[in-house]
Amino acid sequence: MSQQTIEPRFIAVEGAIGAGKTSLVNLLEQQYGARVILEENDSNPFIAKFYEDQETYSFQTQIFFLLSRYNQYMELAQRDLFNSVVVIDYLFQRDKIFAQLNLEDHEYRLYEQIYNLISSKAPKPDLVIFLQASTEVLLERVSKRGREYESFMDPDYLDSVNKAFNNFFFYYSDTPLLVINTNEIDFVEKKCDLEELINKVNSHKIGREYYNPLGS
Repeated sequence: MSQQTIEPRFIAVEGAIGAGKTSLVNLLEQQYGARVILEENDSNPFIAKFYEDQETYSFQTQIFFLLSRYNQYMELAQRDLFNSVVVIDYLFQRDKIFAQLNLEDHEYRLYEQIYNLISSKAPKPDLVIFLQASTEVLLERVSKRGREYESFMDPDYLDSVNKAFNNFFFYYSDTPLLVINTNEIDFVEKKCDLEELINKVNSHKIGREYYNPLGS
């Protein structure tokens, strides 16, 4: 018996820093006529200071992101999921991945209390797309997009983030998951790469699937 093909109305795109989440979300908007929700990275008043001094600013940065992400997901649940296709450039659990990576033990215990109170209220996507890439590729993409506050990012930190995301999605089973290796493709500049990716999204089966394109 073949697996059922899903028709996702709520898609979350995930990946480490520089994976291409926002770029893909904007392209999916055009493809599906979707409503797009983008993470408000630049509105976090602590993010630039965090990259300069992680030890001092990690807790403030993380709590701001947690509450911001929660507010976006709650607004999404109330207004959009029954009216249109929605594409968002992060999974709510993303916050906890960074918290585990960035916070001291005593900070994380407090953080986890807050997270556990609110996380169950966040709606689950119909499909999660995880954009996978090597740390070297991520570093190239981060450098290319030229965000000033990311210029202070330690390459070792990005490598730790990348490993944390790969580990999280290795065990992830909450929703259907499509893992895409993006090392050899450019879905922004190459139409054929985007078309193949869209076909894979449209044909995705319930469960976990890996897509490892060779590029064009």
